Amino acid sequence: MRSWAFTLIVEGEDLQSDETFDALFEAGCDDALVGRTNGVQYMDFDREALTLADAVLSAVNAVESVPGVRVVRLDDVDVDLVSMSEIAERTGRTRESIRLFVSGERGPGGFPLPANDPKRPHRVWRWSEVERWMQESSGKTQTTDSEEDLRAALIAAIAA
Repeated sequence: MRSWAFTLIVEGEDLQSDETFDALFEAGCDDALVGRTNGVQYMDFDREALTLADAVLSAVNAVESVPGVRVVRLDDVDVDLVSMSEIAERTGRTRESIRLFVSGERGPGGFPLPANDPKRPHRVWRWSEVERWMQESSGKTQTTDSEEDLRAALIAAIAA
């Protein structure tokens, strides 16, 4: 088995109260650190499982077995978000070339949507989606997903 690190954002009962903390421990969350930042409660897990999906699902089930506690999303600082400049650097292209891809003025169109609000002045994209689009638009096909691609896709699906 492998150890998977991830963070769950949690709402409801105060996770740091003795009663809730003990209930979480008894529910099987003895592999998590509990915290609160700016009023947001979270649990940092380091869970052993065969896959990331298995680890996350078992953690969510354990957390939500405690009355009054609800997981609202998966937050993962390892999600690989990139700016246009970072995309340009990783692909060996200019920032202007990437801007033209993003706007649809160059390439086949269908560039991935930003991961954040597209009206924001500083947009970011998921690298796994950009990389896949770049491969497909250049005629190269990716036959297997890397572990990083699968992790990013799972986190994006759960966090949505």
